[in-house]
Amino acid sequence: MTPSSPGAHAQPTDRKGIWSWMLFDWAAQPFFTVVTTFIFGPYFISRMVLDANGNPDPVAGQAAWGYAIAIGGLVMAVLAPVLGSIADQSGPRKTWIAAFAVLKIVGLLCLWSAAPGSSVFWILLAYTVAAVAAEFSIVFNDSMLPSLVRNEKIGAVSNTAFGLGYLGGMLVLIMVLTLLAGSAATGKTLIGIEPLFGLSPASGEDARVTGPLSALWYLVFILPMFLFTPDLGTRRPMGEAVRLGFSEMRQTLGELRRRAGLMRFLIARMLYQDGIGAMLALGGGFAAGMFGWSIIELGIYGIILNITAIGGSVWGGRMDTKRGSKRVVIGTIVALLVATLGIISTGPGFTLFGLWTFATTDTGGLFATGAEKAYVAFGLLVGLAFGPVQASSRAYMARSVAADESGRYFGIYALAGRATSFLAPLSVALVTDWTGSARAGMAMILLFFAAGLYVLLSTPYPAHRPATRP
Repeated sequence: MTPSSPGAHAQPTDRKGIWSWMLFDWAAQPFFTVVTTFIFGPYFISRMVLDANGNPDPVAGQAAWGYAIAIGGLVMAVLAPVLGSIADQSGPRKTWIAAFAVLKIVGLLCLWSAAPGSSVFWILLAYTVAAVAAEFSIVFNDSMLPSLVRNEKIGAVSNTAFGLGYLGGMLVLIMVLTLLAGSAATGKTLIGIEPLFGLSPASGEDARVTGPLSALWYLVFILPMFLFTPDLGTRRPMGEAVRLGFSEMRQTLGELRRRAGLMRFLIARMLYQDGIGAMLALGGGFAAGMFGWSIIELGIYGIILNITAIGGSVWGGRMDTKRGSKRVVIGTIVALLVATLGIISTGPGFTLFGLWTFATTDTGGLFATGAEKAYVAFGLLVGLAFGPVQASSRAYMARSVAADESGRYFGIYALAGRATSFLAPLSVALVTDWTGSARAGMAMILLFFAAGLYVLLSTPYPAHRPATRP
């Protein structure tokens, strides 16, 4: 079935309902910002996992963390299309979001027990449960979008939601750095005070608290969505919904062979999303290895990226409304290509695009060398692009499917973002090992952005239409 006008079934929702839906991103983002990327993840890798002598073993920590992320990605890739189809058949999405919210919150609360030397298995199990639940919740939340707003407003709403998410993640990150996380050298927070609640940096409590903190934040701020956002669909008994959901998933996969434009868009997103995932997972580590950045510097870098991501999302929403989702996605992928090329060209003794050599003199303070300043500058470009490329991709998808089929197709959309998510990090790792150069490894990310851009250029917009020029 090819929808003649995706979004046509949407019944306009009042402002309270739409803002409550957008608050889901505000509620969900701190998990990714403070738990996965900037605080708990680095703590797990560098301090929680110990060797036989009781010393931190960051190599084993990195391997264990990587396996957990890979397993979570595999579970997500396998089950997302199935659950999306079942959701279409069972009707309302809020029941599913609530069930996964419980799993996510329980998993996050368990991270408090991640003291140095704790059971790696149980901590990673708790994290993986939270991560998978978080991603599944996003599938169901995203699938509500086509039924909430008219076609022409989808891009603006999606980008605004992403901007709110980055703002929420940044505020929680600032809260952790200024009030809860102590420096390894002084035990003081970024503003020079003792961590609140007597949290001990030595035992990792300042990092471990991000689990319960993110859980509380999520619980509080998803409530407006449950209270004020309408949830359409006819409820069916779960047994019947599961049976019909599996049948519909097979139908969807068969349909994709006939919906060439939609298939092409999903392939394009799979490629450039792999590059985005690799940049998120490895960019901070690349900087830390090259410049010796501490968790405070990484946290400040994260704040900077979140600030620019908010601005990028505001810009992306306006441009999406004026120019369409495809133009926004193309422009941001080009920006990511330039930024990635710039990032791998920075470093002490290296030249930026072959034009000049960075000074190695440490001028004192944060990001003291010329190379560090250049890295942060290119990071600003990454931050500007990250929000719009993902938000307008979501809007692109929402405009390409009908509201009554959005669950199953957003399940496939999630699959496209996860099915090959290991390829870019694996390529980076293999080339790094082969060449002995972290820069050469990071350069592999360029190939994923370039390939995704190439496929996207000839993809129709919306994806159910005949091919047109971007």
